[in-house]
Amino acid sequence: MKIRFSSRTTVSACALCAASLLAPTPPVAVAGAAVGGRGAIVEPRATVPQPALLDGEGTQVRLRDGAPDLPAVSGLSWVVADAASGEVLAAHDAHRRLPPASTLKTLFALTVMPSFPAGIQHTVSAKELTGIGEGSSLVGVVEGHTYQVADLWRGVFLNSGNDAVHVLAALNGGWEQTARQMETKARSLGALDTTVVSPDGYDAEGQDSSAYDLAVFGRAGLRNPDFARYCSTAHAAFPGNDGTFQIANTNRLLTGANGVEPYPGLIGIKNGYTTNAGNTLVAAAHRDGRTVLVTLMNPQEGNVYEEARALLDWGFDAAGHVDPVGSLDALRPVSHEATAEAKSGTKPGAKPPGTKPGAAVVASAGAPRPEESDWPGTGTIAGAAGLGAGALLIGLRLRRKRASRV
Repeated sequence: MKIRFSSRTTVSACALCAASLLAPTPPVAVAGAAVGGRGAIVEPRATVPQPALLDGEGTQVRLRDGAPDLPAVSGLSWVVADAASGEVLAAHDAHRRLPPASTLKTLFALTVMPSFPAGIQHTVSAKELTGIGEGSSLVGVVEGHTYQVADLWRGVFLNSGNDAVHVLAALNGGWEQTARQMETKARSLGALDTTVVSPDGYDAEGQDSSAYDLAVFGRAGLRNPDFARYCSTAHAAFPGNDGTFQIANTNRLLTGANGVEPYPGLIGIKNGYTTNAGNTLVAAAHRDGRTVLVTLMNPQEGNVYEEARALLDWGFDAAGHVDPVGSLDALRPVSHEATAEAKSGTKPGAKPPGTKPGAAVVASAGAPRPEESDWPGTGTIAGAAGLGAGALLIGLRLRRKRASRV
């Protein structure tokens, strides 16, 4: 669909600082168990969330005194989380596997984006545009036209263009290879509910994800400045045969289209819709020094944007009044590389070329690149302390020997 505007590219102001807002967090150690019923679970304050809470059915929340009530939400599955810490503030059937629709494009971007710099130019072939599902959302990629990779990503995030996804997947080695890489990426992030059949999110038998996994993808994406910039762009110029035309983001909380009031401080991230999935949404907003992340899958009664708005509002209002029911880091596998660095005291940035990165951290000037980890830096401190203690011990022994010789 081509939407023509006179406005210039518009990027949410929050995107300019989105990556720097998310501080690196270590995996959360959890223990214990709890069972969830169909109603909200309200438990006494606990310093360590129990892992079974997010595995249980129904709504999970730990309210303290003065906490606001959860809004009535009809989504089959949803999560509200603090994007910086990864703490899950509340959730409903967080690990229920459902069709993700175009919110799966968040995982596609996390997987493919690092391999192709934004300025690379590519001329599209007819073969790259074959196999696009009937009724797919399109941005208007045409055979024989040359695009920058950045153009294609704007087509993915704004218009949810499956044609742009097909071209980028072809550059990445093909449809099947990209699907397998996406699943590998999901597992590396601790997202275990996702099966990828069609990288663009088009309905396919066996393809599913969960509100938990989508929250993991959205949070990881915001740590990548390019991802954050694309997902928060409201309007942009897209190349066509006769110059450029304007495209608009289909996330109505960002643009205010179709009578939906824009959400203050919204960063993005991705919305979706298919017949089987219904409406799906991953959204984040920044306010008063906090970034709240919400995922919502298949509302049964309400509007997906209004239900997401209610969850975002609750997330901000609940700050300091709830205890986490889980963590978006809880299922992330421990990096053997990070463990080795911690033991050896190796500086995080001093990795040999070709070394696989560890856990995701903030992407900002002077910080490690996206997906690298600065947590092994604690090993440097421990190593330095150990060396200091060793040096002191050797010095004392030498003094004793010298004293015995006098």
